[in-house]
Amino acid sequence: MAEAGILGTIPRTIMTKETELGKELEKLVKTILAEEDCTVDAIDEAMRILRVLKELKIKKSLKVVDNTAIPEEFRCPISTKIMSDPVVLATGQTYDRPFIQRWLNEGHRTCPKTQQVISHTILIPNHLVQEIISKWCYERGIELPKPLVDEDVHAGADRSYLKSLLEKMSSSLSDQKEAAKELRLLTKRMPSFRALFSDTSDAIPKLLDPLSRGRANTHPDLQENLITTIFNLSIHEDNKQLLAENPHAIPLLVESVRFGTTETRSNAAAALFSLSTLDSNKLIIGKSGALRPLIDLLKEGHPLAMKDAASAIFNLCLVLENKCRAVREGVVGVILKKIMDSILVDELLATLVILASQPKAVEEMGMLGAVPCLLGIMRESSSERNKENCSAILHTICLNDRTKWPLVMEEEKANATLSILAEHGTSRAKRKAAGILQMMKRGASITFR
Repeated sequence: MAEAGILGTIPRTIMTKETELGKELEKLVKTILAEEDCTVDAIDEAMRILRVLKELKIKKSLKVVDNTAIPEEFRCPISTKIMSDPVVLATGQTYDRPFIQRWLNEGHRTCPKTQQVISHTILIPNHLVQEIISKWCYERGIELPKPLVDEDVHAGADRSYLKSLLEKMSSSLSDQKEAAKELRLLTKRMPSFRALFSDTSDAIPKLLDPLSRGRANTHPDLQENLITTIFNLSIHEDNKQLLAENPHAIPLLVESVRFGTTETRSNAAAALFSLSTLDSNKLIIGKSGALRPLIDLLKEGHPLAMKDAASAIFNLCLVLENKCRAVREGVVGVILKKIMDSILVDELLATLVILASQPKAVEEMGMLGAVPCLLGIMRESSSERNKENCSAILHTICLNDRTKWPLVMEEEKANATLSILAEHGTSRAKRKAAGILQMMKRGASITFR
Protein backbone atom coordinates (compact mmCIF):
# COMPACT_ATOMS: atom_id res chain seq x y z
CA MET A 1 0.00 0.00 0.00
CA ALA A 2 2.83 2.40 0.83
CA GLU A 3 4.44 1.83 -2.55
CA ALA A 4 1.16 2.58 -4.31
CA GLY A 5 0.87 5.82 -2.35
CA ILE A 6 4.28 6.97 -3.53
CA LEU A 7 3.73 5.96 -7.14
CA GLY A 8 0.47 7.83 -7.03
CA THR A 9 2.42 11.09 -6.77
CA ILE A 10 4.05 10.50 -10.18
CA PRO A 11 1.94 11.64 -13.15
CA ARG A 12 0.84 8.63 -15.22
CA THR A 13 1.80 10.47 -18.41
CA ILE A 14 5.45 10.47 -17.25
CA MET A 15 5.33 6.74 -16.44
CA THR A 16 3.70 5.90 -19.80
CA LYS A 17 6.13 8.05 -21.76
CA GLU A 18 9.07 6.46 -19.93
CA THR A 19 7.83 2.97 -20.86
CA GLU A 20 7.30 3.89 -24.50
CA LEU A 21 10.71 5.52 -24.80
CA GLY A 22 12.33 2.50 -23.19
CA LYS A 23 10.81 0.18 -25.79
CA GLU A 24 11.82 2.49 -28.63
CA LEU A 25 15.38 2.70 -27.30
CA GLU A 26 15.57 -1.09 -27.02
CA LYS A 27 14.63 -1.46 -30.71
CA LEU A 28 17.16 1.17 -31.78
CA VAL A 29 19.99 -0.48 -29.80
CA LYS A 30 19.20 -3.87 -31.39
CA THR A 31 19.24 -2.27 -34.85
CA ILE A 32 22.54 -0.47 -34.17
CA LEU A 33 24.21 -3.65 -32.90
CA ALA A 34 22.80 -5.92 -35.64
CA GLU A 35 23.43 -3.77 -38.70
CA GLU A 36 27.04 -3.01 -39.61
CA ASP A 37 25.99 -0.10 -41.81
CA CYS A 38 23.52 1.49 -39.36
CA THR A 39 22.92 5.18 -40.00
CA VAL A 40 24.25 8.02 -37.90
CA ASP A 41 20.65 9.17 -37.56
CA ALA A 42 19.80 5.99 -35.63
CA ILE A 43 22.63 6.61 -33.16
CA ASP A 44 21.60 10.27 -32.75
CA GLU A 45 18.02 9.21 -32.11
CA ALA A 46 19.17 6.70 -29.46
CA MET A 47 21.19 9.42 -27.74
CA ARG A 48 18.19 11.80 -27.83
CA ILE A 49 15.99 9.19 -26.18
CA LEU A 50 18.64 8.60 -23.49
CA ARG A 51 18.67 12.34 -22.71
CA VAL A 52 14.89 12.43 -22.44
CA LEU A 53 14.89 9.35 -20.19
CA LYS A 54 17.51 10.98 -17.98
CA GLU A 55 15.33 14.09 -17.58
CA LEU A 56 12.33 11.94 -16.71
CA LYS A 57 14.35 10.04 -14.09
CA ILE A 58 15.48 13.31 -12.52
CA LYS A 59 11.91 14.60 -12.37
CA LYS A 60 10.79 11.36 -10.76
CA SER A 61 13.61 11.42 -8.18
CA LEU A 62 12.64 14.95 -7.15
CA LYS A 63 9.00 14.08 -6.57
CA VAL A 64 7.24 15.29 -3.43
CA VAL A 65 6.64 12.58 -0.88
CA ASP A 66 2.99 11.89 -0.13
CA ASN A 67 2.59 12.11 3.66
CA THR A 68 0.17 9.20 3.64
CA ALA A 69 2.98 6.96 2.43
CA ILE A 70 5.55 7.92 5.07
CA PRO A 71 5.93 5.53 8.02
CA GLU A 72 4.77 7.30 11.18
CA GLU A 73 8.16 6.94 12.89
CA PHE A 74 9.81 8.90 10.04
CA ARG A 75 7.67 11.98 10.60
CA CYS A 76 8.53 14.85 12.92
CA PRO A 77 5.78 15.12 15.56
CA ILE A 78 5.82 18.92 15.11
CA SER A 79 5.92 19.36 11.33
CA THR A 80 4.38 15.94 10.46
CA LYS A 81 6.85 15.91 7.53
CA ILE A 82 9.60 13.38 6.92
CA MET A 83 12.65 14.23 9.07
CA SER A 84 15.87 15.35 7.41
CA ASP A 85 17.90 15.84 10.62
CA PRO A 86 16.39 13.67 13.38
CA VAL A 87 17.53 14.44 16.93
CA VAL A 88 16.62 13.06 20.35
CA LEU A 89 15.21 15.32 23.06
CA ALA A 90 15.93 14.71 26.76
CA THR A 91 12.66 12.75 27.05
CA GLY A 92 13.81 10.25 24.40
CA GLN A 93 11.42 11.53 21.70
CA THR A 94 12.80 12.14 18.20
CA TYR A 95 12.13 15.36 16.25
CA ASP A 96 13.43 17.11 13.16
CA ARG A 97 16.11 19.49 14.43
CA PRO A 98 14.90 22.80 12.91
CA PHE A 99 11.40 22.38 14.38
CA ILE A 100 12.34 21.25 17.89
CA GLN A 101 15.12 23.86 18.03
CA ARG A 102 12.58 26.57 17.17
CA TRP A 103 10.31 25.19 19.92
CA LEU A 104 13.14 25.43 22.47
CA ASN A 105 14.23 28.87 21.28
CA GLU A 106 10.70 30.11 21.96
CA GLY A 107 11.31 29.30 25.63
CA HIS A 108 9.41 26.02 25.89
CA ARG A 109 10.89 23.53 28.36
CA THR A 110 8.48 20.64 27.82
CA CYS A 111 8.39 17.85 25.28
CA PRO A 112 5.81 18.74 22.59
CA LYS A 113 4.66 15.14 22.30
CA THR A 114 4.59 13.93 25.93
CA GLN A 115 4.34 17.32 27.72
CA GLN A 116 7.08 16.14 30.13
CA VAL A 117 9.35 18.83 31.57
CA ILE A 118 12.81 18.32 30.00
CA SER A 119 15.93 18.17 32.18
CA HIS A 120 18.13 19.85 29.54
CA THR A 121 18.01 21.24 26.00
CA ILE A 122 20.85 19.27 24.42
CA LEU A 123 19.77 17.63 21.15
CA ILE A 124 21.53 14.35 20.33
CA PRO A 125 21.64 13.24 16.66
CA ASN A 126 19.58 10.08 16.08
CA HIS A 127 21.92 8.38 13.62
CA LEU A 128 19.91 5.15 13.54
CA VAL A 129 16.68 6.85 12.42
CA GLN A 130 18.66 9.00 9.97
CA GLU A 131 20.16 5.89 8.40
CA ILE A 132 16.80 4.09 8.17
CA ILE A 133 15.11 7.12 6.57
CA SER A 134 17.98 7.57 4.11
CA LYS A 135 17.79 3.91 3.07
CA TRP A 136 13.99 4.07 2.72
CA CYS A 137 14.21 7.19 0.53
CA TYR A 138 17.03 5.77 -1.59
CA GLU A 139 15.03 2.63 -2.36
CA ARG A 140 12.14 4.81 -3.58
CA GLY A 141 14.11 7.42 -5.49
CA ILE A 142 13.20 10.18 -3.05
CA GLU A 143 15.61 13.03 -2.41
CA LEU A 144 15.44 14.46 1.09
CA PRO A 145 15.89 18.21 1.63
CA LYS A 146 19.26 19.05 3.11
CA PRO A 147 19.22 19.65 6.90
CA LEU A 148 19.14 23.30 7.99
CA VAL A 149 21.90 23.85 10.54
CA ASP A 150 22.31 26.99 12.65
CA GLU A 151 25.53 26.56 14.62
CA ASP A 152 24.99 29.76 16.62
CA VAL A 153 21.63 28.53 17.86
CA HIS A 154 23.10 25.15 18.83
CA ALA A 155 26.06 26.74 20.63
CA GLY A 156 23.73 29.07 22.53
CA ALA A 157 21.60 26.17 23.75
CA ASP A 158 24.70 24.17 24.73
CA ARG A 159 26.17 27.14 26.59
CA SER A 160 22.97 27.62 28.58
CA TYR A 161 22.92 23.96 29.52
CA LEU A 162 26.59 24.02 30.54
CA LYS A 163 25.86 26.99 32.79
CA SER A 164 22.99 25.14 34.47
CA LEU A 165 25.17 22.06 35.07
CA LEU A 166 28.03 24.09 36.52
CA GLU A 167 25.62 25.86 38.88
CA LYS A 168 24.75 22.44 40.31
CA MET A 169 28.41 22.00 41.32
CA SER A 170 27.80 24.35 44.23
CA SER A 171 24.48 22.78 45.15
CA SER A 172 23.58 19.58 47.04
CA LEU A 173 25.65 16.39 46.77
CA SER A 174 22.93 14.67 44.74
CA ASP A 175 22.89 17.62 42.28
CA GLN A 176 26.67 17.52 42.04
CA LYS A 177 26.67 13.80 41.25
CA GLU A 178 23.90 14.16 38.67
CA ALA A 179 25.66 17.07 36.93
CA ALA A 180 29.07 15.36 37.03
CA LYS A 181 27.66 12.26 35.37
CA GLU A 182 26.03 14.36 32.64
CA LEU A 183 29.19 16.42 32.06
CA ARG A 184 31.26 13.27 31.74
CA LEU A 185 28.89 11.96 29.08
CA LEU A 186 28.61 15.20 27.12
CA THR A 187 32.35 15.96 27.10
CA LYS A 188 33.01 12.45 25.88
CA ARG A 189 30.72 12.42 22.87
CA MET A 190 30.44 16.11 21.93
CA PRO A 191 33.67 17.92 20.87
CA SER A 192 31.64 21.15 20.64
CA PHE A 193 30.78 20.84 24.33
CA ARG A 194 34.46 20.41 25.24
CA ALA A 195 35.23 23.60 23.33
CA LEU A 196 32.71 25.59 25.39
CA PHE A 197 34.95 25.35 28.48
CA SER A 198 37.71 27.35 26.82
CA ASP A 199 35.17 30.10 26.04
CA THR A 200 33.80 30.29 29.59
CA SER A 201 36.24 31.85 32.07
CA ASP A 202 34.82 30.37 35.27
CA ALA A 203 33.91 26.92 33.90
CA ILE A 204 37.01 25.05 35.15
CA PRO A 205 36.93 26.49 38.72
CA LYS A 206 33.22 25.67 39.02
CA LEU A 207 33.79 22.15 37.69
CA LEU A 208 36.50 21.46 40.28
CA ASP A 209 34.61 23.06 43.16
CA PRO A 210 33.24 19.78 44.66
CA LEU A 211 36.70 18.16 44.86
CA SER A 212 38.50 19.41 47.95
CA ARG A 213 42.27 18.90 47.88
CA GLY A 214 43.28 16.22 50.34
CA ARG A 215 39.75 14.77 50.31
CA ALA A 216 39.10 14.28 46.60
CA ASN A 217 38.10 10.63 47.02
CA THR A 218 35.50 11.25 49.75
CA HIS A 219 32.79 10.43 47.20
CA PRO A 220 34.44 7.99 44.72
CA ASP A 221 31.68 8.15 42.09
CA LEU A 222 31.73 11.96 42.04
CA GLN A 223 35.52 11.98 41.86
CA GLU A 224 35.55 9.45 39.02
CA ASN A 225 33.07 11.40 36.91
CA LEU A 226 34.78 14.76 37.43
CA ILE A 227 38.30 13.44 36.82
CA THR A 228 37.08 11.70 33.66
CA THR A 229 35.46 14.97 32.59
CA ILE A 230 38.83 16.72 33.04
CA PHE A 231 40.43 14.04 30.88
CA ASN A 232 37.79 14.55 28.19
CA LEU A 233 38.33 18.31 28.33
CA SER A 234 42.11 17.93 28.07
CA ILE A 235 41.72 16.41 24.60
CA HIS A 236 40.63 19.82 23.27
CA GLU A 237 43.79 21.78 22.44
CA ASP A 238 42.55 25.13 23.82
CA ASN A 239 41.81 23.54 27.20
CA LYS A 240 45.33 22.21 27.84
CA GLN A 241 46.87 25.48 28.99
CA LEU A 242 43.64 26.52 30.69
CA LEU A 243 43.67 23.41 32.89
CA ALA A 244 47.39 23.62 33.64
CA GLU A 245 47.11 27.25 34.72
CA ASN A 246 44.30 26.51 37.15
CA PRO A 247 45.95 26.15 40.60
CA HIS A 248 43.78 23.17 41.54
CA ALA A 249 43.49 21.05 38.37
CA ILE A 250 46.90 19.34 38.24
CA PRO A 251 47.19 18.84 42.04
CA LEU A 252 43.75 17.18 41.97
CA LEU A 253 44.85 14.94 39.09
CA VAL A 254 48.01 13.96 40.98
CA GLU A 255 45.97 13.19 44.10
CA SER A 256 43.56 11.14 42.00
CA VAL A 257 46.42 9.08 40.54
CA ARG A 258 47.19 8.14 44.16
CA PHE A 259 43.70 7.68 45.56
CA GLY A 260 40.50 6.63 43.84
CA THR A 261 38.91 3.82 41.88
CA THR A 262 41.09 2.09 39.29
CA GLU A 263 39.23 3.96 36.55
CA THR A 264 39.72 7.27 38.34
CA ARG A 265 43.46 6.66 38.73
CA SER A 266 43.76 5.54 35.11
CA ASN A 267 41.86 8.55 33.76
CA ALA A 268 43.83 10.93 35.97
CA ALA A 269 47.05 9.50 34.48
CA ALA A 270 45.56 9.78 30.99
CA ALA A 271 44.69 13.43 31.67
CA LEU A 272 48.26 14.15 32.80
CA PHE A 273 49.53 12.49 29.63
CA SER A 274 47.16 14.54 27.49
CA LEU A 275 48.11 17.80 29.22
CA SER A 276 51.82 16.97 28.93
CA THR A 277 51.65 17.01 25.13
CA LEU A 278 51.92 20.80 25.52
CA ASP A 279 55.61 21.51 26.21
CA SER A 280 54.94 24.31 28.68
CA ASN A 281 52.87 21.90 30.79
CA LYS A 282 55.61 19.28 31.18
CA LEU A 283 57.52 21.28 33.77
CA ILE A 284 54.37 22.32 35.62
CA ILE A 285 53.28 18.68 35.93
CA GLY A 286 56.79 17.53 36.88
CA LYS A 287 57.04 20.12 39.65
CA SER A 288 53.61 19.10 40.97
CA GLY A 289 54.99 15.77 42.22
CA ALA A 290 53.19 13.72 39.57
CA LEU A 291 56.04 11.34 38.75
CA ARG A 292 56.08 9.37 42.01
CA PRO A 293 52.37 8.39 41.91
CA LEU A 294 52.62 7.65 38.17
CA ILE A 295 55.56 5.33 38.80
CA ASP A 296 53.65 3.66 41.64
CA LEU A 297 50.65 3.20 39.35
CA LEU A 298 52.87 1.56 36.74
CA LYS A 299 54.46 -0.63 39.40
CA GLU A 300 51.15 -1.86 40.84
CA GLY A 301 50.22 -3.33 37.50
CA HIS A 302 46.52 -2.59 36.99
CA PRO A 303 46.09 -3.47 33.29
CA LEU A 304 43.68 -0.57 32.83
CA ALA A 305 46.06 1.96 34.32
CA MET A 306 49.58 0.85 33.40
CA LYS A 307 49.55 2.08 29.81
CA ASP A 308 48.22 5.51 30.79
CA ALA A 309 50.88 5.81 33.49
CA ALA A 310 53.63 4.65 31.10
CA SER A 311 52.54 7.15 28.43
CA ALA A 312 52.52 10.02 30.92
CA ILE A 313 55.98 9.08 32.27
CA PHE A 314 57.40 8.93 28.73
CA ASN A 315 56.05 12.37 27.82
CA LEU A 316 57.21 13.99 31.05
CA CYS A 317 60.72 12.53 30.72
CA LEU A 318 61.25 14.38 27.46
CA VAL A 319 62.21 17.30 29.72
CA LEU A 320 65.62 17.08 31.45
CA GLU A 321 64.38 18.15 34.89
CA ASN A 322 61.65 15.52 34.85
CA LYS A 323 64.09 12.89 33.67
CA CYS A 324 66.26 13.53 36.72
CA ARG A 325 63.20 13.47 38.99
CA ALA A 326 62.00 10.17 37.54
CA VAL A 327 65.39 8.51 38.06
CA ARG A 328 65.48 9.73 41.67
CA GLU A 329 61.99 8.28 42.18
CA GLY A 330 63.13 4.81 41.08
CA VAL A 331 61.62 4.64 37.61
CA VAL A 332 64.47 2.56 36.14
CA GLY A 333 63.88 -0.44 38.39
CA VAL A 334 60.12 -0.38 37.83
CA ILE A 335 60.50 -0.18 34.05
CA LEU A 336 63.08 -2.98 33.89
CA LYS A 337 60.88 -5.26 36.00
CA LYS A 338 57.95 -4.69 33.64
CA ILE A 339 60.09 -5.33 30.55
CA MET A 340 61.47 -8.54 32.08
CA ASP A 341 57.85 -9.60 32.70
CA SER A 342 57.06 -8.84 29.02
CA ILE A 343 54.69 -6.01 29.94
CA LEU A 344 54.45 -2.88 27.73
CA VAL A 345 57.85 -3.71 26.27
CA ASP A 346 57.55 -1.35 23.28
CA GLU A 347 56.51 1.68 25.31
CA LEU A 348 58.92 1.13 28.19
CA LEU A 349 61.97 0.50 26.00
CA ALA A 350 61.30 3.87 24.37
CA THR A 351 61.32 5.47 27.83
CA LEU A 352 64.56 3.72 28.77
CA VAL A 353 66.20 5.17 25.65
CA ILE A 354 65.34 8.66 26.90
CA LEU A 355 66.56 7.90 30.43
CA ALA A 356 69.84 6.47 29.12
CA SER A 357 71.16 10.02 28.73
CA GLN A 358 71.36 10.19 32.54
CA PRO A 359 74.53 8.62 34.07
CA LYS A 360 72.64 7.59 37.21
CA ALA A 361 70.02 5.80 35.12
CA VAL A 362 72.69 3.97 33.10
CA GLU A 363 74.42 2.88 36.31
CA GLU A 364 71.14 1.50 37.67
CA MET A 365 70.43 -0.34 34.42
CA GLY A 366 73.77 -2.13 34.68
CA MET A 367 73.22 -3.02 38.34
CA LEU A 368 69.64 -4.27 37.80
CA GLY A 369 70.36 -6.78 35.05
CA ALA A 370 69.49 -4.73 31.99
CA VAL A 371 72.27 -6.19 29.79
CA PRO A 372 71.05 -9.84 29.63
CA CYS A 373 67.49 -8.55 29.23
CA LEU A 374 68.40 -6.26 26.32
CA LEU A 375 70.47 -8.95 24.61
CA GLY A 376 67.59 -11.38 24.90
CA ILE A 377 65.20 -8.95 23.21
CA MET A 378 67.72 -8.22 20.47
CA ARG A 379 68.09 -11.94 19.86
CA GLU A 380 64.45 -13.01 20.01
CA SER A 381 62.19 -10.06 19.27
CA SER A 382 60.45 -9.67 15.92
CA SER A 383 60.14 -5.90 16.44
CA GLU A 384 62.81 -3.93 14.59
CA ARG A 385 62.06 -0.84 16.66
CA ASN A 386 62.60 -2.76 19.92
CA LYS A 387 65.89 -4.18 18.64
CA GLU A 388 66.95 -0.67 17.68
CA ASN A 389 66.09 0.74 21.12
CA CYS A 390 67.86 -2.13 22.87
CA SER A 391 71.01 -1.60 20.81
CA ALA A 392 70.97 2.14 21.62
CA ILE A 393 70.61 1.49 25.37
CA LEU A 394 73.23 -1.27 25.33
CA HIS A 395 75.66 0.99 23.44
CA THR A 396 75.36 3.63 26.19
CA ILE A 397 75.82 1.03 28.95
CA CYS A 398 78.93 -0.38 27.28
CA LEU A 399 80.41 3.08 26.85
CA ASN A 400 80.00 3.77 30.56
CA ASP A 401 80.64 0.36 32.14
CA ARG A 402 83.32 -2.00 30.83
CA THR A 403 82.43 -4.60 33.44
CA LYS A 404 79.43 -5.51 31.25
CA TRP A 405 81.56 -6.27 28.18
CA PRO A 406 82.13 -9.94 29.05
CA LEU A 407 78.35 -10.57 29.03
CA VAL A 408 78.08 -8.97 25.62
CA MET A 409 81.04 -10.93 24.25
CA GLU A 410 79.58 -14.22 25.53
CA GLU A 411 76.30 -13.47 23.76
CA GLU A 412 78.12 -12.59 20.56
CA LYS A 413 80.20 -15.75 20.70
CA ALA A 414 77.15 -17.95 21.32
CA ASN A 415 74.58 -16.34 19.00
CA ALA A 416 76.25 -13.60 16.92
CA THR A 417 73.37 -11.35 18.02
CA LEU A 418 75.20 -8.07 17.42
CA SER A 419 76.72 -9.18 14.11
CA ILE A 420 73.28 -10.15 12.79
CA LEU A 421 71.83 -6.83 13.91
CA ALA A 422 74.75 -4.90 12.42
CA GLU A 423 73.96 -6.50 9.07
CA HIS A 424 70.16 -6.71 9.03
CA GLY A 425 68.81 -4.13 11.51
CA THR A 426 67.48 -0.62 10.96
CA SER A 427 70.07 1.99 10.01
CA ARG A 428 70.32 3.18 13.63
CA ALA A 429 70.44 -0.37 15.00
CA LYS A 430 73.25 -1.19 12.54
CA ARG A 431 75.29 1.79 13.74
CA LYS A 432 74.80 0.98 17.42
CA ALA A 433 75.50 -2.73 17.01
CA ALA A 434 78.60 -2.01 14.93
CA GLY A 435 79.74 0.50 17.55
CA ILE A 436 79.40 -2.10 20.34
CA LEU A 437 81.31 -4.68 18.29
CA GLN A 438 84.05 -2.12 17.67
CA MET A 439 84.28 -1.49 21.42
CA MET A 440 84.55 -5.23 22.08
CA LYS A 441 87.25 -5.55 19.43
CA ARG A 442 89.32 -2.71 20.88
CA GLY A 443 88.87 -4.11 24.36
CA ALA A 444 90.11 -7.53 23.26
CA SER A 445 93.19 -6.07 21.58
CA ILE A 446 94.06 -4.09 24.71
CA THR A 447 93.57 -7.15 26.91
CA PHE A 448 95.85 -9.44 24.92
CA ARG A 449 98.80 -7.11 24.12
